[in-house]
Amino acid sequence: QVQLVESGGGSVQAGGSLRLSCVASGRTFSTYTFSNSAMGWFRQAPGKEREFVVSINYSGDNIRLANSVKGRFTISRDNAKNTVNLLMKNLKPEDTAVYYCAAAVKRTPIPSMTAGEYDYWGQGTQVTVSS
Repeated sequence: QVQLVESGGGSVQAGGSLRLSCVASGRTFSTYTFSNSAMGWFRQAPGKEREFVVSINYSGDNIRLANSVKGRFTISRDNAKNTVNLLMKNLKPEDTAVYYCAAAVKRTPIPSMTAGEYDYWGQGTQVTVSS
């Protein structure tokens, strides 16, 4: 059993910042497994399909970002704590969505941008940005 638990969502005004965290746990998701997994953040706005936001490879030295968040969002991971963080700055109303953390148990140098390649998902955390 694997659990990904997101936290840190909330409501902010445009231009503000939020920091999301995702902690992975479970009998079959050890620290070793986490440190060999790519992690990603996706989001889904009302009436829209889930979209890729950012991903980071198992070692943290390769990051991929959606064009819409480049220069504003930063992802990091702490393999000792089974945690991945997403720092979001200069938030815009169009960033409003439910944000999902995902894990892909793949030790590959380039993290995926495709939702279907992720094995585990969190429940999501709401981010609301008002203008």
